[in-house]
Amino acid sequence: MVDYVLARKSRNIASAMVHVFLNLLLGIGAVLVTVLSGNPAPGILLVLISKWRVFAVRARYFFLNLKANLVDIIVGVSIVLLAYYAGAAFLPVDLILMIIYSIWLLFIKPLSSENAALVQSLMAVFFGMSAAMFLSANLNVLVIVFLAFLVGYAASRHVLIQGNDKDFTLTTLVCGLIFAEIAWLCYSWAIIYTFGSTGIRIPQVAIILTIFAFIYNYARQAMIKYQDDFRFKHILGPVVFGAVLIGIIVIWFSNPIFNI
Repeated sequence: MVDYVLARKSRNIASAMVHVFLNLLLGIGAVLVTVLSGNPAPGILLVLISKWRVFAVRARYFFLNLKANLVDIIVGVSIVLLAYYAGAAFLPVDLILMIIYSIWLLFIKPLSSENAALVQSLMAVFFGMSAAMFLSANLNVLVIVFLAFLVGYAASRHVLIQGNDKDFTLTTLVCGLIFAEIAWLCYSWAIIYTFGSTGIRIPQVAIILTIFAFIYNYARQAMIKYQDDFRFKHILGPVVFGAVLIGIIVIWFSNPIFNI
């Protein structure tokens, strides 16, 4: 019996080590192969291969699986695209992206609490919209609007599915439409914040929509908590803070540092 327990523990430790190794390999490899090849296709392919279970199902479960994994796919694909748009030379931003993606795979993605779901969704919004805005230089505005809708829909759904909401279809569609509208408004005047020679470039709209997503979720939680007793004062603090922060960003930090 003791030998069986020891053998089982050894297998568990070995499995955990293999799991960590494979995730690190994906987190580092997806960015590294993109930079070395100067092409995002290999990195995106690695991300999609890691999600093979999503596709290895019967046709009737495919879209359900896809929706459940959209946030993870958005984060992975977006990080690969950000590494690609940073340039062919290896820059500090590529190392940062490797670390962030590895942390995502090892520590953030496995979490399942409501707070963790919010963090996961906000990361998907930030990285997803950052990648979408860089793509906007080469793609039609309708494609960018659709991508923004997809990011908003996926992020909202990811949070709502962790709660007690039974029917959240309308809420997720509204969130997606708001994202699409804001992306359309920002399409012709994309403000990018650059940080010297590090290769770090952050689109203004990614910051704004991340703030909006946080406030949106906070307001939804307050409405559920207070129900019929809900008053605007319950969300006044975060809404005012978010509105002021977005106002400061738009008014004082909208110089066209890099207009794509």
